[in-house]
Amino acid sequence: MLRSMYSGISGMKNFQTKLDVIGNNIANVNTFGYKKGRVTFKDTMNQTISGASAAQDNRGGKNPMQVGLGSTIATIDTIHTGSSLQTTGRSLDLGIDGDGYFVVRQGDAQYYTRAGNLYLDDNGNLVNADGLKVQAYTVNPNTKQPTNILGDVAVNVNSVMPSKATDTITFSGNLYGQENELFTQQMKLIDKNGNGHNFEVQFERGATNTWSVKLISGTKEADIGNITFSGTPLAASFNESSWTIDLDGDSNADFTDANININVDQLTSADGELTAMADPNGNTSGSLESFNIGSMGEINGVYSNGLIQNLGFIALAKFSNPSGLTKTGNNLFQESINSGTANINVAGEGRGVIASGSLEMSNVDLSEEFTEMITAQRGFQANTRIITTSDEILQELVNLKR
Repeated sequence: MLRSMYSGISGMKNFQTKLDVIGNNIANVNTFGYKKGRVTFKDTMNQTISGASAAQDNRGGKNPMQVGLGSTIATIDTIHTGSSLQTTGRSLDLGIDGDGYFVVRQGDAQYYTRAGNLYLDDNGNLVNADGLKVQAYTVNPNTKQPTNILGDVAVNVNSVMPSKATDTITFSGNLYGQENELFTQQMKLIDKNGNGHNFEVQFERGATNTWSVKLISGTKEADIGNITFSGTPLAASFNESSWTIDLDGDSNADFTDANININVDQLTSADGELTAMADPNGNTSGSLESFNIGSMGEINGVYSNGLIQNLGFIALAKFSNPSGLTKTGNNLFQESINSGTANINVAGEGRGVIASGSLEMSNVDLSEEFTEMITAQRGFQANTRIITTSDEILQELVNLKR
């Protein structure tokens, strides 16, 4: 049987596969986060008619003679190049500008996706369109930085931030002025019942490098202590480690047994502007009013008491060989033996940043796909001509005997 016929068959099969991949690309031209496929070919084994021979004394060398036996598929690649971001204005639509994949989980199975159209389920869990839970890092309450604990993230729209009584006042900035010069600033202190009360802090320049501090409420005032600057460079110190409020100017205030620590480590005393500030901690209770997602994946809850609380950091995964990921459908990828282990961290740590209110479009280029479709179609037609020509030759052989 003619070898050319089987070569033509192999070419037809390969171009059919290429058309299948092209058709899938075009079908997903508007699929958010879709990564296009690409087919490459290679030749198959060759039948050797005669091998190569080396040069002899009286005769030169001879090249091998081989007949190819068709082609086969070399690779079907997934092209993970980034695509443009389409603005949607929806706060839970997230696009990744750069490398990385969102991490989603269903039970013990972990998947990765570039499609960032996210939603909240009835329990407040952040999920993708198919209900898989988005993974995020918890927040260290002291440093406000992400921990190494990865898990589900929930946004409870009915959550309430509890009140916290003031127990520390931090003085920062620069204290500068002439002797007996006064500087007054307002601040709010929270009592043990969670109620806020406005006070005034009064700084008065005394002797060299010394300031007295008073707390004023209505007609009542009390000396807190003295701030002294000493050393080179000047460093602030306070003569009282804590202070107990005993003002009763506000009948609703309840600061019973409230010992407030004074922190002056951030104070300076240099020629220039007077920029001293008093920053007390503590807060009144507040309900969650809204939330937003920042470029580093931080989920910020905005409360009615004016505070913003970080609820978690959305995780992004990175792979040494993204093309080795296995497609599992539904815009999801799964780790394979050749993709490398997922390197998961927050956005910006060697990964792209998150663009809230936008979605990544498909990276399919229609002009490129239609051009590839034409070449595949012509290649398919050419291989059919090989088969019909081989058939005609076989027919001639059959007709040798009439």
